[in-house]
Amino acid sequence: MCDLCIKPPPPLRDRQTTKRERERESTKKVNMEQNSSSLMNTLLLISVYLLTCTAIIYAAASNSADFVHRSCKTTRYPDVCYKSLVSYAPSVKHSPHRLAYAALTVSIDRVRSVSSFVAHMSARPKPNGFVETEGSTEGGAIQDCTDNLKDSIDQLKQSIKEMGHLGRAKASRYAWHLNNVETWVSGALTDETTCLESLSQSAGPKVKAAIRKKVVEAAQVTSNALALVNQLATH
Repeated sequence: MCDLCIKPPPPLRDRQTTKRERERESTKKVNMEQNSSSLMNTLLLISVYLLTCTAIIYAAASNSADFVHRSCKTTRYPDVCYKSLVSYAPSVKHSPHRLAYAALTVSIDRVRSVSSFVAHMSARPKPNGFVETEGSTEGGAIQDCTDNLKDSIDQLKQSIKEMGHLGRAKASRYAWHLNNVETWVSGALTDETTCLESLSQSAGPKVKAAIRKKVVEAAQVTSNALALVNQLATH
């Protein structure tokens, strides 16, 4: 064959087919770019939305924690108050009523724990293998403390139940229900203080040291709860 021979052009049909294929490829490429761009925009919007939600949630949690911190400044033991209640901030939000209710819940849980500890102490064997007798001075002090803590728990139960009847601050019987709550929480704190006095007078140094620390911590929490309940009278 002659190398210099001129090859005939491809048939018109083939040229048209090739052109259509190029157009399809070009259209496909444009569509892919558009889809990719649309996907990127969607992902960007989702990211912005998630970041916004996170910022809002963080701000709300921070504001709620600030509310707990400010409220706890009115108590006698503000650091104890904040540490024991900050975990309730998301549910408390900015409600003094919810905060007082949470404080009472923390208080009764703490007193129950101490009561179980003291009851365990009263049944613990002495080094000589015998359990402390009920008639002994120390055993009597521990029993008195146990009874006082049980009374404290009962009064805190009553106060929590009464909190459910408070209703709105402008309700006709709001002040009456609030006064009941204050009375019971004050009584619970008195019971805890009486427990400490009984230990101070009759318990030995080791028993006194072991129990006193836990009772004092519970009494501080109850004192804070009473302060937050008292604050409800101003709202």
